[in-house]
Amino acid sequence: MKISELSVENIKDLMTHFSKNNLSSFSLQDGTFSLHLENVQGTVTVQQACAPVFTAQAPVPSAPETPCAPAGQIVKSPIVGTFYIAASPDKPPFVTPGQKVKKGDVLFIIESMKLMNEIQCECDGTVGELLVENGQAVEYGQPIMTII
Repeated sequence: MKISELSVENIKDLMTHFSKNNLSSFSLQDGTFSLHLENVQGTVTVQQACAPVFTAQAPVPSAPETPCAPAGQIVKSPIVGTFYIAASPDKPPFVTPGQKVKKGDVLFIIESMKLMNEIQCECDGTVGELLVENGQAVEYGQPIMTII
């Protein structure tokens, strides 16, 4: 198989193996096609030549409780895509306002380039306000919810 023939599933598998093995950087190149994976503080960034860049939250190893700063935290979208509060329309939401969460809990999904990217909580706290509607298109860095 040529590198340029990698499917989305192949790239997702590479990302999973990349994260599980705690690699910091990985690159493939074949003619004009290149694929670069980079792990920056628990986020795997995938870059393809002639294609947009997107990120997916890497699995976070278990760690002691990490409380949010006293003023709380705004959870922002790490990528451009579509916000979903649940895995599917018939499933319950990952979190609801007032719910206690711990570091590593899945908060929501951002669908980008047909990939469902689970966004995990970075600290312990309580879900505050949801700032976007389910199914809404979101931009990189757009505030999604608060953790208090």
